[in-house]
Amino acid sequence: MTYQPSDMADAPQGATMDRILQEISAVGRMLEGMNSRMLSLTEETKSMRLGIAGFQSRVTTLEQRITAVETPATLTEDRDQELIYLHSKVVDLEDRSRRDNIRLLGFPEEIEGADVQSFLKNILPQLTGLAFNPPLEFQRSHRLGPKHREGANNPRPIIACFLRHTQARQLLQKA
Repeated sequence: MTYQPSDMADAPQGATMDRILQEISAVGRMLEGMNSRMLSLTEETKSMRLGIAGFQSRVTTLEQRITAVETPATLTEDRDQELIYLHSKVVDLEDRSRRDNIRLLGFPEEIEGADVQSFLKNILPQLTGLAFNPPLEFQRSHRLGPKHREGANNPRPIIACFLRHTQARQLLQKA
């Protein structure tokens, strides 16, 4: 609104004052509306700052984790030593698990019937003439490999894993 002195001369002085007061009051209401919008914008800005700070914290944590993964660790040497140790331990365990195994050759297919262990408990003392005390015990015993077709001349070997390595040694010495 612009000030025009000619209007004021024509209108009564009270009406002009009322009009000015109305305009001031309208401007005051506009300022109040702007003030409330500014407060809401301020609150939104604060919440956005908090959200951004949270994201920055998470990004910093992720960057640290990625850096830790990407950089070559000093644990590589320890890990290599541990792998060497574990490998030697596996080899040792494999050797120990085979140590008490004996391959028995020449027994015709299916002579053992359904129970290989019972067959071996009976036949080995008879064949060697050894009296085993305590009686022979096996961890496991079975034929090696897939079953041959009928008419095959070479029977599969029997693998017997003795429960006591002394009995296996006695049997091997006698054989």
